[in-house]
Amino acid sequence: MEDQPNATPNEPPAPAAPPEADPSAVIIDTGQATLHATGSALPAEELERLTADIVAALKSVYDPEIPADIYELGLIYRVDIDDNRNIDIDMTLTAPGCPVAGEMPGWVENAVSLVPGVANVNVNMVFNPAWTPDRMSDEARVALDWY
Repeated sequence: MEDQPNATPNEPPAPAAPPEADPSAVIIDTGQATLHATGSALPAEELERLTADIVAALKSVYDPEIPADIYELGLIYRVDIDDNRNIDIDMTLTAPGCPVAGEMPGWVENAVSLVPGVANVNVNMVFNPAWTPDRMSDEARVALDWY
């Protein structure tokens, strides 16, 4: 057995280093969500158009009980766009017991699927980190009189 001068028998192993970021990834911070385009196969103008159209599609989805769209509410955490124009979305709800929890991911999938050039759409419901009103845009705060 080799000597390990800094290790002790009861000490847990050091955590693994985080994976390195994909050097070809394009990250677009829209203010409310972060959009990632993995790889460099998409031309910049196509990526810009897809991003704008996806954000517009997300803004077309509303919780029926809240007069603000899910994008401005800050319910969209992440949108990944791969080289084949497949879209992977992480979203949350204002509360895990939301009455439309089972339906809203389908609404999001349908809205984004209508964007020209989009291939497949996968919507993941996540609750970590938990949503807070701090994620809302000023537009949503005005719509809800929370300013």
